[in-house]
Amino acid sequence: MSYLNFDKTLLMNLEKSLSKEMIRTNRAGAYNCTTLVECNTRKYHGQLVVPLPEIDNFNHVLLSSIDETVIQHGAEFNLGIHKYQGNNFSPNGHKYIRQFDCEVISRTIYRVGGVVLSKERMLVSNEPRILFKYTLLQAHSPTYMRFKPFLAFRSVNSLTYQNDKADTSYRELKNGISMKLYDGYPELCMQFSKSNTYSHHPDWYKGIEYYKEQERGYEFKEDLLVPGYFEMPIKKGESIILSCGVTELSPLVLKKLWDKEYLRRNARTDMFNCLKNSAQQFYKKQEADTYLLAGYPWFGSRARDEFFSLVPSTLVIGREDYFDDIIKTAIAEIERFIEGERTGFKLEEIEDPDVFLWFIYAIQHFAELKSLEEASKRFSDILLKIINYIRKQNHPNLFLHKNNLLYVDGTNKPATWMNAVENGRPITPRTGYVVEINALWYNALKFVSQIERTAGNEQSADLLDYQAESARLSFIDVFWNGTYLYDFVVGEYKDKEVRPNMIIAAGLPFSPLGKQQKKSVIDITTRELLTQKGLRTLSPKSGSYRPEYHGGMQERNWNYHNGPVWPWTMGIYARAYLSIYKQSGKSFIERMLVGIESEMTELCIGSISELYDGNPPFRGHGGISYAMSVAGVLDVIDFLKRFESEVQL
Repeated sequence: MSYLNFDKTLLMNLEKSLSKEMIRTNRAGAYNCTTLVECNTRKYHGQLVVPLPEIDNFNHVLLSSIDETVIQHGAEFNLGIHKYQGNNFSPNGHKYIRQFDCEVISRTIYRVGGVVLSKERMLVSNEPRILFKYTLLQAHSPTYMRFKPFLAFRSVNSLTYQNDKADTSYRELKNGISMKLYDGYPELCMQFSKSNTYSHHPDWYKGIEYYKEQERGYEFKEDLLVPGYFEMPIKKGESIILSCGVTELSPLVLKKLWDKEYLRRNARTDMFNCLKNSAQQFYKKQEADTYLLAGYPWFGSRARDEFFSLVPSTLVIGREDYFDDIIKTAIAEIERFIEGERTGFKLEEIEDPDVFLWFIYAIQHFAELKSLEEASKRFSDILLKIINYIRKQNHPNLFLHKNNLLYVDGTNKPATWMNAVENGRPITPRTGYVVEINALWYNALKFVSQIERTAGNEQSADLLDYQAESARLSFIDVFWNGTYLYDFVVGEYKDKEVRPNMIIAAGLPFSPLGKQQKKSVIDITTRELLTQKGLRTLSPKSGSYRPEYHGGMQERNWNYHNGPVWPWTMGIYARAYLSIYKQSGKSFIERMLVGIESEMTELCIGSISELYDGNPPFRGHGGISYAMSVAGVLDVIDFLKRFESEVQL
C-alpha cells in the first residue's frame, strides 16, 4: 500500500477530507492545488495557477476546476464538487471516490456502478501546463465521458464575478479549444489525446464559496465561467490525456510527454522522500535566475527564508545543481544591495538586517557537507565583502557598536523573522540588541575567520577572531540573565520573554555560550517551548501567550509569533540538544520526528505547514507547504544521520 493512501471512509467525510490539501508545482512558479476531493476551499486553489509577470508579481488562476461526468445508458454521474451557500455541496462527486493515493503522482479512483475510473494529475516541469490522465479500469457497457472546465482568469488575491467584459469566444484547436477571457492574459489551451465533440454554451456558475477565505475574514464567494463541455467515448483499458496549458501542442505528443514527466518523479515511500519532493517544489526558475520560494500557496521568494532553507532543500536531497543556480542568483542580488541599489530585487526583504547573517550561515552549512576548502575557494570573496559591509556601517539597519554587538531599529519596521504588523507597525517590536542577530554575528565572524585562515590570510583571520571574542564577551554581558537569554535589550529594558530565538545562540556551530549556559538555555526551551511540532514562539507562562492561530487577519497577526509553533526551529534545536547530550540525546530527537511524520497525511499531504497551534491537538495553519518548515525537518534528519556516522567513527 502507498505511504500516502486515503480510503473512501475518509474521503466521503467532507469534514475530514476538505481539511486535506495537495499541491504540485512545475519548478517555475506554476502550481496545481486543491483538496483531496477537488473541492476548492481557497481562492488560491486551482487546477492551473501560473505566474504572469507581464501583468503583475502574483500568480493567476486560469483553470479553477474540471467537472467530469461518467455517462452510461443515458444516466449521468457527475464527479465534481463545489460548495455553495448554506453549506450545500453540488454535485456530490466525492461519494464516488473509493481511493486517493500519491506515491508517485496523485491518483483518484472513482467507482460508479460497474464503472471504475482512474484520474491522475501531473504538472509539466518548467512549463505552465497540467496533464490529466483518465483510465477506464472497468466497465460492462458502453461508456462516455463529459468534461466541463470552470475558468477564472484572475489573480490569486481577488475573486471574479459575472461580467460583460469576459470574452466567451473560443478558438478551435486539434482535439480541443483555446480561450482568453481578458486582455493581457495568455490563451488557455485545452486539448485531448483523443478526438471529441465540443459543445459551446457559455454560462456563469454563481456563488461558489471558499470557506477558508471566510474563516480569514476575506470575501469568499465568486462566479466562474463554464464555456461548454467536451464529450467522447472511452473503452475499458483505454487512457485519455487532457492537456491544459498556455500554448498549443499536438495531441500526438501527449502520451510521450506524460511518460517522460512520469519518469522524472520520485516515489514518496517515507517522510524523507516526501520532504525531498516537497523541497523541490519550492524551486523557481525565472529566465536566467533561480530562486527558492518561501512556500505555497501565497508566498514569493524571500531572502531570509531562502538562505535558511537553501542547503537542506538542495544539497541534503542531492540537488547540487539547484544549489549552484540559486546561490549564483542570490550572490548577484547581494552584491547589488551592497553596491547601494535599493529597488528592483526579486529576492524580497533582502534589506532585513539579519538576512546577510543567514546567508553566511547557509555557506557554513555548505562547508559542513562539502569542505572548508571548497567553501573558501567559492565564497571567500562574498563572505568577506559582507563582513566589511557591516563593519563599515553601510547597512541601513545594522549598527555596529563599540562593544562589537549589532544594534537594529525594529520600532517602525520588523527587523527579524517575527515580522507581523498591524497598521504598518510591528506587533512584536524587537529592537536594539536582538539575541539571534548577535549570535549569528558572532558565528559569522568565527566562520569567516576559518574561511580566511583556510585561504592563507592569517592576518585577516586573526582580526576576525579578535573581533569575535570581543562580541562574545559583550553578548554574555548583555543577554545572559543567569538562567537563559534575554530576547532583546534596548536601553535599560531587557525583554525577559522566553522565546525560541535564544536556541539559535545555543545551536549555531560557533555559539557564544559556554557549555553550562547552553545546557541551561536548552533545558528551559525544552520545558516551556518544545512540542511535537517544533518550538512555541512564546512560553505558556507568559501573560501574552496566544496559542491558537485563528479568527480574522487582525487576530491572527497578533497571535502569529505569540504562542504558535514554528517547525523550522526543530533543526537548530536538535543541533543544540545533541551538542550537549550527545549520544544519549539521539533517541529523544528521533522521537521528535514522530510528531512531524504524522503531518505527512494531514493539512498538506507530503509536506509541512508554516505553523501550528501552541496547544494540543496542534492544528496546522498558514502556508500549507512552507520551505523553512520542510528545511528544518530535513536538517534534523540529515544531522542525525551525520551525527550517528561520527559517533561510529
